[in-house]
Amino acid sequence: MADAEPAAANRMAATGKPVAPIIVKKVTIVEGGHHGGAWKVAYADFVTAMMAFFLLLWLLGATEEKQRKGIADYFSPTLVKLRQETAGSDGLLKGSSITDSDTFPNTRNLSGMRTISTSGLKEKGTSSKQEREKIAALREKIDEKLAAKREVRHLARQVRVMRAPEGIRIDLMDDADFSMFELGTTILTRDARGLIGVIGEVLRNEPAPLILRGHTDSLPWRKGVVANNWSLSAGRAEAMRQALLLSGIAQGRMARIEGVADTEPLIADNPADPRNRRISLLLLDRPAPMVAEPSSGQAR
Repeated sequence: MADAEPAAANRMAATGKPVAPIIVKKVTIVEGGHHGGAWKVAYADFVTAMMAFFLLLWLLGATEEKQRKGIADYFSPTLVKLRQETAGSDGLLKGSSITDSDTFPNTRNLSGMRTISTSGLKEKGTSSKQEREKIAALREKIDEKLAAKREVRHLARQVRVMRAPEGIRIDLMDDADFSMFELGTTILTRDARGLIGVIGEVLRNEPAPLILRGHTDSLPWRKGVVANNWSLSAGRAEAMRQALLLSGIAQGRMARIEGVADTEPLIADNPADPRNRRISLLLLDRPAPMVAEPSSGQAR
């Protein structure tokens, strides 16, 4: 260092500029320490575990049920069973092998499997198919009867057949060009009588009890008129009942008549729509309690 100082002084004298000192740093490398290689071992263990996990997922997806059962049986314990009476806890570790036979009620003693009954689903699907076929057959029969009569064949669009919670429902609907009753009355129009006659022919041999329900629109009555939509809908249901009796429907099949006014509109967005004026015939799935018909001389 002493020799470097005169040399630096000579260079400074020659150039007239100060010379930067030379600094020597000594770096000591210590193996390991804070940034050692221990983390590599942990990372390798993690990668190995992930590889094993994804390999397991791949095996589960690539194998079939029989192959998976074979693998499970290979790794299952081969200890002597201590108890075979139940499919619950037994064995040395209070558990059962996957190869144990199930002894729960209504099982078939299949290893690791349970019997699932699908009879209810099949019956429900079959029932729905039968209902659709029954509704389609009823609709077809009504259309055939209407087509055979020239004076009422144009009224097929006024009939709607559909499934209801209690049974099959037939709606006879009004529209802008057709009305079942004279305006504001319970008097059936000529076309309506012809339509009801066809419905009576179709339903004459059906055993199902009937519920008749009258519906109106929401148009208000004129001032001074005592009637209202409740009495009008009930009266129209009664007029429908009498017309069906004349068409051959037995009195004993009449379960009840109802008048619901404008509380159940078919076109909910427009309660005044003429299609809301209709008579519904409900063919019940189950027999309804019948009200005994009063004798002709009995007062009510």
